[in-house]
Amino acid sequence: MDSIWEAMLNAAKAVQNERKISDYVTAGEVAASILSKSGKIYTGVCIDTCSTLGICAERNAIFNMITNGENQISKVLAILTNGKTGAPCGACRELMVQLMPDTYKSIEIMLDYEKGKIITLGELTPEWWI
Repeated sequence: MDSIWEAMLNAAKAVQNERKISDYVTAGEVAASILSKSGKIYTGVCIDTCSTLGICAERNAIFNMITNGENQISKVLAILTNGKTGAPCGACRELMVQLMPDTYKSIEIMLDYEKGKIITLGELTPEWWI
């Protein structure tokens, strides 16, 4: 497996820190890292609220990438609450598709780090609704 995945895993682990922010907000149960086309790793954590104001770790990492002037994703890794890696939710997939409508199918996603299972967003989301 490519060593960049290990760097992405370590970057996500470094920010994953489950914590209670207030009686209504928690953060850090899930952490993610995004590898941009330039080769830079961006991270994010989930922020959960008692209403729909929260955000997934993957979208947080994508917004971090966009904030820093980039908009092309190469790879995605998310560490779930059980410590394993997994696929992004539908909202995160939709953002990636809208961000890269012509090339989203090539984005690589670490589905299972322990087994080295990598899939593409095209395999997860073969047909876009638009």
